[in-house]
Amino acid sequence: MSLFDRLFGEFVDVIDWVDDSRDTMVWRFPRHGNEIKYGAKLTVREGQTAVFVNEGQVADVLGPGLYELDTRNLPVLTTLQAWPSGFQSPFKAEVYFCNTRRFTDLKWGTRNPLMMRDAEFGPVRVRAFGTYTLRIVDASRFLREIVGTDGVFSVDEISHQLRNLIASGFASVVASSGIPVLDLASQYPELGDYLGESLSDLFAEYGLEVPTLAIENISLPPAVEAALDKRTSMGVTGDLGRYFQYQSAASMEEAAKNPGGTAGAGVGIGAGIAMAQQMVGQMNQPVPPPLPSAQFHVARDGKATGPHARNELALMVASGQLTTETLVWCAGMPSWCRAQDVPELASLVSTENPPPLPQ
Repeated sequence: MSLFDRLFGEFVDVIDWVDDSRDTMVWRFPRHGNEIKYGAKLTVREGQTAVFVNEGQVADVLGPGLYELDTRNLPVLTTLQAWPSGFQSPFKAEVYFCNTRRFTDLKWGTRNPLMMRDAEFGPVRVRAFGTYTLRIVDASRFLREIVGTDGVFSVDEISHQLRNLIASGFASVVASSGIPVLDLASQYPELGDYLGESLSDLFAEYGLEVPTLAIENISLPPAVEAALDKRTSMGVTGDLGRYFQYQSAASMEEAAKNPGGTAGAGVGIGAGIAMAQQMVGQMNQPVPPPLPSAQFHVARDGKATGPHARNELALMVASGQLTTETLVWCAGMPSWCRAQDVPELASLVSTENPPPLPQ
């Protein structure tokens, strides 16, 4: 620094910061020897906070306004330097300006896929990215925890750490939400708000706040997305018979445009139509309904209960409510019979043990 600059610095008594950047969070006022004149004017604009540091210790914090620096508006600094009711210029202190406006359009994302368990697909890997805004809410804590003695501190110096914190919080929030992967897109706003709230205490330890946090996309691996596309295509196709007819008609139209290959195309079309008809016939073939099983009434304690299906009768056998001697009846039987005399139930209530294996 030249002699003229040193002399000029002794007489300059205006301290302010006009921020012409969009990413500077903290800026230290340059002062030769950190000397400040008694009665100097300090201008703190909207969106700024001025922090006085004395010998590495945070002293006074001043919000927006115009100040004449003396012992009245610097009570902590006055105490630290053991000043009487008045003091002589100059005094030494560092002045840091903290930008308290919102820093917008900051990006976050997962560098590697996150493993999570989905109720429909099982274990899946997901990626996510989005944006967030950032603001300094506790200037003195931010200086102590993050900035230190850095004269100029920008968003880029902390954004990497913040992205890691958000990605880690996202993994915890999505895993604990229990929302199926296919339904996550409808929950982006709610998930973003919840993620921001869950990280608020962690950011507050740095003197920071995340006013808004948005999730823009949650994606699956390409192979899983391709399988989902095929599944969607099958649903869109609908009636496969009509779809095959349409495909065959399209093939005939293409063959008509190529007279030289009509014979070969005709063979291919014929085979395609035959295969399509066979597949459609197999798919449209009605499946016979299951054979009905007889339902029996059971005599218990002199009363008839039922009708009971075969699975209910099996449970009654297991509990001892239905034995070989229990009277049963079903539609078509002339009278009540013992269970062991009914062919359909003989094997169910049989108590015979198999003979020993031949030696």
